[in-house]
Amino acid sequence: MKLSPPRVGAFLRDPGDCRLVLLYGEDVGMMRDRAEALVRAVAGSLDDPFRVAELGREEVGQLADEAASLSLTGGRRVVRLRDATDAATDAVAAVLKGPAPALVVLEAPALAARSRLRTLLENASDGVAIGCYPEEGRTLSDTIRAVLGESGVGVDSDALAWLTAQLGADRASTRQEVAKLALYAGPGGRVDLDAATTCVGDLAGLSLDDALFAATEGDVALADRALELAVAEGAAAVGLLRAALMHLQRLHRVRLAMDAGQSAADAVKSARPPVFFRRVGAFTRALGLWSSGALMAAMARLAEAERACKRTGAPDLLLARNAVLALARRAAAVNGRS
Repeated sequence: MKLSPPRVGAFLRDPGDCRLVLLYGEDVGMMRDRAEALVRAVAGSLDDPFRVAELGREEVGQLADEAASLSLTGGRRVVRLRDATDAATDAVAAVLKGPAPALVVLEAPALAARSRLRTLLENASDGVAIGCYPEEGRTLSDTIRAVLGESGVGVDSDALAWLTAQLGADRASTRQEVAKLALYAGPGGRVDLDAATTCVGDLAGLSLDDALFAATEGDVALADRALELAVAEGAAAVGLLRAALMHLQRLHRVRLAMDAGQSAADAVKSARPPVFFRRVGAFTRALGLWSSGALMAAMARLAEAERACKRTGAPDLLLARNAVLALARRAAAVNGRS
């Protein structure tokens, strides 16, 4: 079944007898948070080798066997499949038909709206599909208040309004920025507008912003130069990739609005966070080079690049730069054909 947003919190704390959960959508950080919440709810921790199994997309053939396996130490197992696609549909259907006792959690950041996998889980009696989309408006404001409240920090209304306009593209980045702000204010402190604008920035600054807009416009040379500056200024590989993901997520939301019938100008005006006025032209030109499907596929590749960066001994900055430059080369190729 498809789970409505008001029911998600309670379900994550106790999934009950549900055997398969599909997490899909644009917000990879939210997807990760919710997957980890489910793993903890059932297995007690993320790293119990007897009760938690993690599979990559290429290991989907092992899904049924892992779901049917019992823990040597007792308790219910969790099987977590990352980067799930429609190619996993048959394996998931086999799990649903059998008596496998484990909870299977599928993370699928690049599923199409008419995905066979999503349809299967939405119609399954013991399966659940949960959309993971960037927070905005009151929901985002509540999240910001809650993260600050965990440290006993309050927030002024104008500061909250500014933060709500700036954050929300990715749950992980939002929590990271707000946690930094809470540390700045200190326990029992209060965040005003000056504190908010001082602490919450653009990750590695203007040079990274230049790189991302150049990449989605197809300017490979400018993207490469700006990336070099961003790295020199201290941009970390994972931070660079998350900034790129946030940029693509914003483009994707606007592209979907255009697909639904809005003009490019009206759709860009509705973007959250708002597009800086000097960037509107570049943002609009990028929309002409990227379909919603192409953006979804690109976001999935960025998520894979982030995982690759976290492997021991990985050349993380090289991987991150190559991932962003791949966006630029793809956009340049499309631009050359138009």
